[in-house]
Amino acid sequence: MKKIIYLTLLCMLSVQAWAQVQVTGKVTDAKDGQSLIGVTVQIKGTSTGTVTDQNGNYTLSTPNATTIIAFSYTGYVTKELPAGNGPLNVQMEAKANSLNEVVVIGYGTVKKSDLTGSVATVKGDRLVDRPVTNVTQALQGKVAGVDVSVNSTAPGAGAKVRIRGIGSINSNIDPLYVVDGVIGVDPNTINPNDVASMEVLKDASSTAIYGSRGANGVIMITTKRGRKGPATVSYENNLYVNQLYRHLPTLNAREFIDVYNKAFANGQKYDPVGDVWTPPAALNHANYPKLFDENDNPIYDTNWEKETYKPSFSQNHQLLVQGGGEKSVYSISLGYLNENGLAPTSNFKRYSMKMTMDNDVNDWLKVGGNINVIRSTQRLVTDGNGSLNLPRAVAEEVPIVPVKYPDGTWAGNFDINGLEGAPNPVHIANNRYTLNNTLQALGNVYAILHLTKELDFKSDFGYTVGSQKNNFYSAMDLPHISQDQGGVANINAYENYHWQTENYLTWNKKINERNRFTALLGASLQRTGFERVRSETQNFVDDFFQWHNQTAGSVRSANESEDNYSSLASVYARITYNLDEKYLFTATGRYDGSSRFGANNRFAFFPSVGAAWRVSEEDFLKGNKTISNLKLRASYGTSGNQEIGYGLSQLQLSPSNTVLDGKNQTIILPNYLGNRDLKWERSDQFDAGLELGLFGDRISLNADYYNRTTKDLLLQTPIPWSAGEVQANVYRNIGSVRNSGIELALNTQNIRTTDFEWSTSFLFTANKNKVLKLNDNNADIFPGPNFLGQNFVIRVGEPIGSFYGRTRLGTWGTDEAAEAATHGLKPGDRKYKYNPDGSEYYSIIGQAYPKWTGNINSTMRYKNWDFSFDIRFVQGVNTAANFKHSVEDRQTLANSLTTVLNAWTPTNQNTMVSEVRNYKFAQDSKFDTWWVEDGSFIRGQNFILGYTFQPDVVKKLSLTRLRVYASVQNLFLITKYTGYDPEVDTFNQSYGSNAAFSQNVDFFAPPRPRVWNLGIQASF
Repeated sequence: MKKIIYLTLLCMLSVQAWAQVQVTGKVTDAKDGQSLIGVTVQIKGTSTGTVTDQNGNYTLSTPNATTIIAFSYTGYVTKELPAGNGPLNVQMEAKANSLNEVVVIGYGTVKKSDLTGSVATVKGDRLVDRPVTNVTQALQGKVAGVDVSVNSTAPGAGAKVRIRGIGSINSNIDPLYVVDGVIGVDPNTINPNDVASMEVLKDASSTAIYGSRGANGVIMITTKRGRKGPATVSYENNLYVNQLYRHLPTLNAREFIDVYNKAFANGQKYDPVGDVWTPPAALNHANYPKLFDENDNPIYDTNWEKETYKPSFSQNHQLLVQGGGEKSVYSISLGYLNENGLAPTSNFKRYSMKMTMDNDVNDWLKVGGNINVIRSTQRLVTDGNGSLNLPRAVAEEVPIVPVKYPDGTWAGNFDINGLEGAPNPVHIANNRYTLNNTLQALGNVYAILHLTKELDFKSDFGYTVGSQKNNFYSAMDLPHISQDQGGVANINAYENYHWQTENYLTWNKKINERNRFTALLGASLQRTGFERVRSETQNFVDDFFQWHNQTAGSVRSANESEDNYSSLASVYARITYNLDEKYLFTATGRYDGSSRFGANNRFAFFPSVGAAWRVSEEDFLKGNKTISNLKLRASYGTSGNQEIGYGLSQLQLSPSNTVLDGKNQTIILPNYLGNRDLKWERSDQFDAGLELGLFGDRISLNADYYNRTTKDLLLQTPIPWSAGEVQANVYRNIGSVRNSGIELALNTQNIRTTDFEWSTSFLFTANKNKVLKLNDNNADIFPGPNFLGQNFVIRVGEPIGSFYGRTRLGTWGTDEAAEAATHGLKPGDRKYKYNPDGSEYYSIIGQAYPKWTGNINSTMRYKNWDFSFDIRFVQGVNTAANFKHSVEDRQTLANSLTTVLNAWTPTNQNTMVSEVRNYKFAQDSKFDTWWVEDGSFIRGQNFILGYTFQPDVVKKLSLTRLRVYASVQNLFLITKYTGYDPEVDTFNQSYGSNAAFSQNVDFFAPPRPRVWNLGIQASF
């Protein structure tokens, strides 16, 4: 009997063993397709399992195909799947908002849970969720408290980034960019596809480590590097089309003729003598046979927007190779961008190459470095200042002329007597341009010595070297632009460099289970310099030579050169202390000395302190099912600003030319007075923050209040002309400005199941700016730009960016003729507000910076499909439509907006637009409330639909990951603004300049396109 039972049990075990299913597969990262090493693969509810090898592969025996297998890995969301009958490949997704996430700060890293300052992180994949040229554009709508304005639509143009408002008047207000430890890099030279993460340091506790250069915030950029394991290759391609979708309505041919004739007919009212109120030549066949048929009807009705702003095709390619062994890791990336603009012939091409190498030489030494080389060419055909350029020509070119006549000659306003003679925009785009050629190399080399188990020494040498050569040519056949000069060519060549050496000790000490600290002590030496040469030639024998050979021009109109440099020497220290994982403290100090300041004030100390309390680690909250994370933090400190140019503390002389004794003579003139007492601009900032996580961090909230006062402003103050200086101003430390506000970042995991996930993020920022003090008597400052009067005023008690002008009340009616006459005006003229004494009334009439901004991003995933959208809100802001001067107030010089169809007439007196008339008798245009419009908007930033292919399909293609997606940028714009776009700056668009007083001034800006994109991401 015992033998029978034994044999029966043996057979049962044999059958069970025979029934087992062997499961094999590979585990990879869902974002980049990289193999995950050491993932736990376990039969759910048992201790049976295995781990993935160095290639991410695993093998596991299971009882049957329906057995549930759990895949778990630190920092990733656990997945549970049935074994099945075939290979089981798994893509794991990183957990959002992990407190163990490592954050890059100045001269080191720290766990997110240990931060005492206000630091926001943006991962590289979020930066490139839409096709962008550079990282400044990519940052828009990603971080609370960071206002990114994409003001120019020219291919290759950067964006303006402002962190927590405007804190300066005459010095630079851009944040400091640190790329892989190299300080002061131009972010527009960085390929956004190379970025692994960006950290935005906003408060004094985080920025004070950069001392004199951290007042406007710091943006840390970490680029992609190598990783251990076999070589992997990732490729991404974007193909996209730009399309015009908003319009600036101008008069068609019949409307233009009617307004033109009416304007001269009304001339008798404003010119009773009758000298000039008749047109130079009537618009008919007799005077213009090329433009009118025999019945005096216009032959052409040209839509200049349609002829100029055409859809354009662009492409972007990125290749990344990563790999390495136990000792060494490497990466190589190659990028190619070819972006074409809406304007004809406008283009931007960029070639980039980046290499990194990190090597653990032995247990006590690690060395490495990287080099990044970028070559770009930008063909710019849209000057931003509203002169007789392409965007202005689109609006002003009359519709009754064609692009070209049948004989192939260019047409334009100059073909009609009395019109302002701008060439047509297509003509300009093909014969007037600037080629901006840039070659930039940046990188660093480092060595880390592990002196003891707790003490490291790092020596780092970083550099950037670059050259830029801007070639400009304006052809011989462009009337009123360069025809009178016989063509104009100029070359501006720049050489710039920056090098730095950083040497610092880092001591990580764990005293016991409850106490640990990290101490940093270092020294830095930096030098930045440039050299510039410029030459210009006019009067060419032929357009063929252009800037290629300036000797073909007979007039040498410019020959300039200059060079300069500055140095910065610093020592810095930081200590962070962690008590019981609950109480966190940070103290930072930096002592800087800059050659840009006077000998009496070259050195300054910038300290900060920060503290945080992880309330959720207290016994009364630890393990709470509702509150998973709660941290309170606060900081206070000082940072500085030195970005005012070179040599402004010193007396300056400049050469010039004059005629003495009938001969040209070179003379030396006193150029700038100098100020030996010039010192640092300082910003004192207080920050209080709350970090809250609910329900296992499925809901997380970051909230900050800040108050930053910038004092000892580096301000240009006027000096008497009698001082004899070429520059009638001198930099002094005068005045103060305050920025205060709140920032909210709310992230939610709304739904999270195996097949469906839905997450949302909401950002909100409200900033209040106030000028506290100016020069000795707090007199108003008018900083410009000056367009038909002052556009801005800096006034104590008011914010920077205050528009200043007249108040338009409408137009004078026929029953107000007597009152209008007291101001020298007539019914039909514009009506303004006046002071009691009858003088012109001026006041603050708007604000160029918003009261609050917001951003909503939502991402959904259903099985292999993903969809996300990004909507941006900007509210409580104005935009100055200065273009109205040219296309609303000058009816007989050029084409006009359709708003002139609502101009004053005896039967239409309730209007803001004055009666049309010959421009010679037009009322003077003044910057006023009619031009300063509501610039608030809601923009559909980005919408993406993607599909990630199943692992079995990908494997057949010999890939590890394959995703395709389609997206559209700028899908919609909800705004009351009547121009192309309320987010604009036509006077100052460049990175590296203040530009606080040109934001939202629109004097013929090119339109912002809608962008349709198709992309593919593949790894193998």
